Amino acid sequence: MKYFNLLLLAIVSISIVACTTYSDEEMSDFDKKIAKYLDKEGTECKKSDSGLYYKIIEEGEGDLIQYKDVVTFTYTGKLLNGEIFDHQKEPVEFSVDKLIGAWKEIMLLTKKGSKVFLAAPPQLGYGDNKLDDIPANSVLIYEMEILGVE
Repeated sequence: MKYFNLLLLAIVSISIVACTTYSDEEMSDFDKKIAKYLDKEGTECKKSDSGLYYKIIEEGEGDLIQYKDVVTFTYTGKLLNGEIFDHQKEPVEFSVDKLIGAWKEIMLLTKKGSKVFLAAPPQLGYGDNKLDDIPANSVLIYEMEILGVE
């Protein structure tokens, strides 16, 4: 229940996060931290224009997820130091348009049944907001599986 509450808090704080802006130097620093992490882990990812690093592990089937779709998924979230801050074994269900930036972006690139890995800089996560288990300005690492799309 703690993690579900954390997720709800995160969704509510999206409007606050949207106001967070970072300098080019800060953005470059986040990018370097992600690249170093991926290199250390031996993980190759694509990088989007927004700064999201992602890897589609399994493609899934059907049509791409749309912005107004409701998705059911499981996920594990951790920090760059490997500390798991959330592990949702039971499926959760949300409208794509209500998710944090990184999750919105990856959902729009995937289909039902997809499995993905992503590394999100703070501007696509919770920005400079501190949550219970997530420090402000954290790079977030997620592994997700999309189980359903409506």
